[in-house]
Amino acid sequence: MNPRRQKRLMVVSAIVLVIGAAIGLMLYALSQNIDLFYTPSEVIEGKQIGQALEIPKVGQRLRIGGMVVPGSVKRDEDSLAVSFDLIDTGPIVTVSYQGLLPDLFREGQGIVATGVLTAENHIEAHEVLAKHDEEYMPPELAEKMKGIKHVKPSEAYSTPKVSG
Repeated sequence: MNPRRQKRLMVVSAIVLVIGAAIGLMLYALSQNIDLFYTPSEVIEGKQIGQALEIPKVGQRLRIGGMVVPGSVKRDEDSLAVSFDLIDTGPIVTVSYQGLLPDLFREGQGIVATGVLTAENHIEAHEVLAKHDEEYMPPELAEKMKGIKHVKPSEAYSTPKVSG
């Protein structure tokens, strides 16, 4: 192999190696910021992903959505700490949160919390979001709780075709 081809091969190999390393580092950084959505039943029993059943592990970051169980909200008198139970159609998961809750937060209300699973049925949340209106809930949660299939607005308001 002449020196000119050998030099080209080395440059191309270095470029491929640098691009591969950059892509690998980007994927690693993105994987640290992924929060998968679960319902309380999926946290306890696992979530069907393809053929596999995925149960979140203690220490995993996740988002959980469900309804606040009436009578379960416990507030600490000396701090902003609060804990409450979430439910969908099955098991109950306890959520602990340190901070101010949204104005729309109340018992019987649907919420989404982002945090870390600290025990099999306990989440330490760092963000709690309350849903905006009585009728809306995330599509995944609606299917679990009510058996409602999410319909896109374009499909919901399409006018029927009249033949004739």
